[in-house]
Amino acid sequence: MLKLVECVPNFSEGKNLQVIEAIVDEIRDTEDVKLLDVDPGADTNRTVVTFIGSPEGVKEAAFRAIKKAAELIDMRHHKGEHARMGATDVCPFVPVSGVTMEDCVQIAKEVGERVAAELGIPVYLYEEAATRPERKSLADIRKGEYEGLPEKLKDPEWKPDFGEAIFNEKSGATVIGAREFLIAYNVNLNTRDRKLAHDIALTIREAGRAKRDAAGKIIRDADGKAVKVPGRLQACRAVGWYIDEYSQAQVSMNLINYKITPPHLAFDVVCEEAEKRGLRVTGSELVGLIPLQAMLDAGRHYLLKQGKSPGVPEEDLIEAAVVSMGLRDVSEFDPAKKIIEYQVREAKGPLVKMDLRDFANELSSESPAPGGGSVSALAGALASSLSGMVANLTSGKKSYESVWEEMNETAVEAQHLKDELLRNVDRDTEAFNQLMAAFSMKKKTEEQIALRNDAIENATKFACEVPLSVMEFSVKVLQLAKVVAEKGNDNAASDAGVSALMARSAVYGAGLNVKINLPGIQDSEFVEKMKYRVDELLTEAEKLQSEVLEIVNKKIESM
Repeated sequence: MLKLVECVPNFSEGKNLQVIEAIVDEIRDTEDVKLLDVDPGADTNRTVVTFIGSPEGVKEAAFRAIKKAAELIDMRHHKGEHARMGATDVCPFVPVSGVTMEDCVQIAKEVGERVAAELGIPVYLYEEAATRPERKSLADIRKGEYEGLPEKLKDPEWKPDFGEAIFNEKSGATVIGAREFLIAYNVNLNTRDRKLAHDIALTIREAGRAKRDAAGKIIRDADGKAVKVPGRLQACRAVGWYIDEYSQAQVSMNLINYKITPPHLAFDVVCEEAEKRGLRVTGSELVGLIPLQAMLDAGRHYLLKQGKSPGVPEEDLIEAAVVSMGLRDVSEFDPAKKIIEYQVREAKGPLVKMDLRDFANELSSESPAPGGGSVSALAGALASSLSGMVANLTSGKKSYESVWEEMNETAVEAQHLKDELLRNVDRDTEAFNQLMAAFSMKKKTEEQIALRNDAIENATKFACEVPLSVMEFSVKVLQLAKVVAEKGNDNAASDAGVSALMARSAVYGAGLNVKINLPGIQDSEFVEKMKYRVDELLTEAEKLQSEVLEIVNKKIESM
């Protein structure tokens, strides 16, 4: 899975475009990072920047931007409507795909430590990276703002998490942390009445609404605070308002943790509450980007509601989510622009984009790549597709009702393995090209020779790691083939058998590609580990193929 982190630093400059551009250039110039948005505000005198990339790339880009902000922004002269305490006021890291919240907490700590050590800026950690409960909230840390920092730093309770408790007049302090991805999501209603939309918002938002007595008076506790009736959705902030652009009322939500309340759940609940009030939802819209997983979960949710298998291709899941939630009914929804992972990777590599004839022609040419490694990956992908097909042909059939849930899970996993193996069709060729590039490096001086040798060693290891991953994925495909052979639709038994044969070929073919590269590697420990793992996977593949074929042949003979 693609490792992807989002970073949303806020800088205390919203008017001087030259300063903003200089900061943003530091991000643009960092490898493995893509700038998504720059949003300056003159009134707030603040700029919010959004970028994504690999963990290492995002970590480096964030530090460079914070450093440039410290050079160019002088907090002694800063004024703006927004609360702030530093040149870089806040810098959160957000897990998007292939990384955990713990990974982002570690990134926050490493960046915070570096900012304090190299730039002399006190750093506080917040949200999931907070070192104590009272520092979890950004608002609590930022109380008193920049002007209150000198006194705050004298208080032992507010000693920075990184750096000395010394006031940095020019740069102030920076808050760094890790949080979940925030999804801004709006649902439109067939009314112009803002009050009805806001009534729905009060009902669904986590904070809920004030509790009232029979006379409609707000009920208060002993301290005089209003007693709240909790809303239906956790991790949801919502408000209702009227939108001139659409001439409709709208429930506007911030889903601050889509793993707790995903957009499709929010949509369904708003539909339920709208119906109670005699209203109808007329569509919804995403403001900004959304993680791929949220769209896939939505697609599976609606397919299951329709009694269909959720184990369909990624593109079909996304379309099911878009149509079911009316994401094109209010504004444009282009997956290539709205799904965050699609901003940094192509869904399909150049080989996978080819039709079958073009691929076969390219394969048959005198070029050494694509070669056996790419073919092995393709064989594994086709095997996984077949297992997914058998699972889908089983799900929904009355005579197989007892295994519907298992078949749905199998079909979903088959789609995942298919996608991973298709990516490896191109990765194997990329690995070969990297190796050739390393061999073509200059070797006139001792330094050049050393660099070339290191590059060849690393590229050769990569040329082993790619086919090894194909072997591992393909063994998982064989495990799926066994499941569908045993419990799947009897009429598709032969397809389960072909899946096993193709997956076993993928394992063996990829194994040969690992073995042929091992003699060129100097790292003996790496070589021995690879040999052991290859033998382990080959043995497992042989065993699984035999088991599947035995099951399949018995089913066919009994027909």
